[in-house]
Formats: sequence, structure tokens, C-alpha cells
Amino acid sequence: MIEDMMTIALAKGRLAKNAIKLMDMCGIDTSALKEDSRKLIMYDHKNNIRFILVKPTDVPVYVHRGVADIGVAGKDTLLEAGLPLYEMLDLRFGACKVCVAGYADVVCGQEITKVATKYPRIAKMFYDQRGEDIEIIKLNGSIELAPILGLSDVIVDIVESGDTIRENGLSVLEDICDVSARLVVNQVSLKTKQEQIKDYIGKMKGALENA
Repeated sequence: MIEDMMTIALAKGRLAKNAIKLMDMCGIDTSALKEDSRKLIMYDHKNNIRFILVKPTDVPVYVHRGVADIGVAGKDTLLEAGLPLYEMLDLRFGACKVCVAGYADVVCGQEITKVATKYPRIAKMFYDQRGEDIEIIKLNGSIELAPILGLSDVIVDIVESGDTIRENGLSVLEDICDVSARLVVNQVSLKTKQEQIKDYIGKMKGALENA
């Protein structure tokens, strides 16, 4: 029965590919996930696991609402969602940083009043902690354009290599936090499916230690 299965929410794309590698090391049958298919729900019947493939930003929602028992999501996504989930493991892949970026001369005494970002909650928490009252401008893509075209003073964004920022004449001004993929668990599921979830987490810890 579906109710007895452990459901894992995976973000489509690179995070899912790395999560699949770890699950393979745990003896989980991920063959369905590797098929060239548009299916969004797949199964490992041997281990009584159901997989659902969702957008990265939706992983915390599915886990919080109890549709999924476990999820794999980036720390940035979890911070932005701000939902009460148990963060059980740092999976160590997808490493990058959330940073403030802009023109290098911004740090030379210029007051920052406008911040463009895909992460308004993270940006607000960061500037609130510093007691700075800023206007947050929510964008969904190519936010490097914002300071270039005068829409904002700086941006708050994920930075991995920094190439895109440098190629557009900007610089990383401050680091906000480190980011990597995390394993999160629904609070109720940890009680109702305790044995299965703890067994899974134990296997994941072992796989990480041997990776």
C-alpha cells in the first residue's frame, strides 16, 4: 500500500543525479529513475520506496505537507522556504555560496538601499540582522542585469564558480552562507515511519563516509 511506502521527493536535475548515486551505494533500486521517461512518480518495490520528481523549490513543500516523508534540497531552497522540517544530513554535493554581489566600489561607503534577488527571504534575514532597511526587488532570472541597469545597488544570489558575475563586470562583495544539498524529513513521518527512515538515514551516512 502507498501509505506504507516511504516517499522521497527529489529535485529534478543535478541534485537528483547526485542523490541517485548515493542511493545506489545504499542498495536502493534507482533503475526507474535512470530511465529516459517523463514519469514523475517511480518506485523501488523491493525496498518499499516511492520517488516523486518535483521542482527544486517545491521539495520543502511536499515534505512539509506530508506528501513526501523525505526530501533532498539545497540549503538555499530550505532557507528560502522557511518551513519546519528536520534537517538530518549534509549530503556534501551541490556546494556553493549565497553571496552579495555588485560593483566593487559599492563597498566604499555607498549606502545600499535596493537589493535584487531570487531569494527575498534570505536577503531580508541577512539585512535585518545588520539593522539595514533595504528594498528587496524579486527577480526570477539574469539578476546580474539589475545593478548593471541601475535597478538595484547589489544582488543576492547563488555563486558557484563566480564566472557569470565576473564576466558581467561585477564582484562578490560578501558571503552570506554556505550551501549544499541536505536531506530533510517530515516531522510526523519521523515518528510514524521511524524504523524505515532511520534505517535509510543510517545507510546514507555510511555511503557519505565511504564516498
